[in-house]
Amino acid sequence: MADIQTVILYGSLFLTLFFEVFLLITYLEVRDELKSEKILLAKERNYFPSTTIIVPCFNEEKTVAATIRSILDLDYPKDKLSLILIDDGSTDGTAKILEEFRHLENIKIFSKKNGGKHTALNLALEHVESDLVGCLDADSFVDSSALKKIIPFFEDGITMAVIPSIKVHEAKTVLQYVQKVEYSWGIFLRRMLSSIGALYVTPGPFSIFRTRVFRELGGYRLAHHTEDLEMALRMQKSRYKIVNSQGAHVYTVAPAGLKKLYRQRVRWTYGFLNNAFDYREMFFNKKYGHIGIFILPIATSSIFTSLYIIGNVLWNGLSKVFDALIRFQAVGFAGKFQFPSFDWYFINTGIISFLTLSALTFTIIILFLAIKMADGRKGFGKEVFYYLLLYTFIVPLWLSKALFSSIFRRQIQWK
Repeated sequence: MADIQTVILYGSLFLTLFFEVFLLITYLEVRDELKSEKILLAKERNYFPSTTIIVPCFNEEKTVAATIRSILDLDYPKDKLSLILIDDGSTDGTAKILEEFRHLENIKIFSKKNGGKHTALNLALEHVESDLVGCLDADSFVDSSALKKIIPFFEDGITMAVIPSIKVHEAKTVLQYVQKVEYSWGIFLRRMLSSIGALYVTPGPFSIFRTRVFRELGGYRLAHHTEDLEMALRMQKSRYKIVNSQGAHVYTVAPAGLKKLYRQRVRWTYGFLNNAFDYREMFFNKKYGHIGIFILPIATSSIFTSLYIIGNVLWNGLSKVFDALIRFQAVGFAGKFQFPSFDWYFINTGIISFLTLSALTFTIIILFLAIKMADGRKGFGKEVFYYLLLYTFIVPLWLSKALFSSIFRRQIQWK
């Protein structure tokens, strides 16, 4: 039994290190690509395709007005931009707020019985006549330059979707600061995956598609409450090109408390696991390139390895605390208290310790690069301290719940 646990631990640490080294090597390879993108985005252009932005709403009275205004304030030709607002059976004041925008010529508003985000999006798609179409969640706000930093990627004629960089809007609580670092990590990861054609999610906040994607592949599906992930996998399976515009920024309101964060991340993880199972024929299939051979398998296994590594760390930590309590009950404090002395001789130089330290070192390096890419600054703030201190302890909460629900086919609820 101990041998099996050792093999699993070694395997988990190896996969973690392998993926981190892969990300760092990819970053070194795409630095010139990032410079080229800056030049591309800086060029003056007359290419402004007609674009429709869909805003699906369910009980978003606190944020939806600001979301709509952020779209209207986009630095983009007004005659090329239109909005479709969908009230998906809200029970608060969302419908009333939407009506305040009905007088604008480039806005259409529809109300329907609550059926979920995918049904709201599909209703809007029936009325889209533009070249491009995108969605902006009603709790997100788009930077005024975002659309202009997305459009150039469609000039190659083969790109079918472009996703932005998503940041946390005005972090205030400790958990929001933790998510701020996590989202910076996500910005870094998606840019690296974009370079190898392996993006597996087109996020709700401001992913822009060629409209013909939906005409050819069909509309959104329920997809285990993660329709944006399923759409990306469907596109990848059909070999449609998805890229990331790292300079296009969108801001989303992150959950402030643990309960809402837990529910959101259970949904995300559960949705990934079940969509990955639905598209399991892509796994280790060279027909689908990097996403099939490498990214989907390692992303799926990372859920299991993360749970095992974190569980192992927590178990060892709790065992030491328990042993200390037993000794205290048996003999109490023995002698005078002294600070422990340091001696290099007693440092654990075993392979497990080496791999763990290496993984932690690479994590710090990637965080540094991620924050630099996301915010343009070097160095760490208090949010990194919160992240390193708390993230390890809260991740198992939603990973274990999502894994349990997936294995035993238990549905999760989401509004």
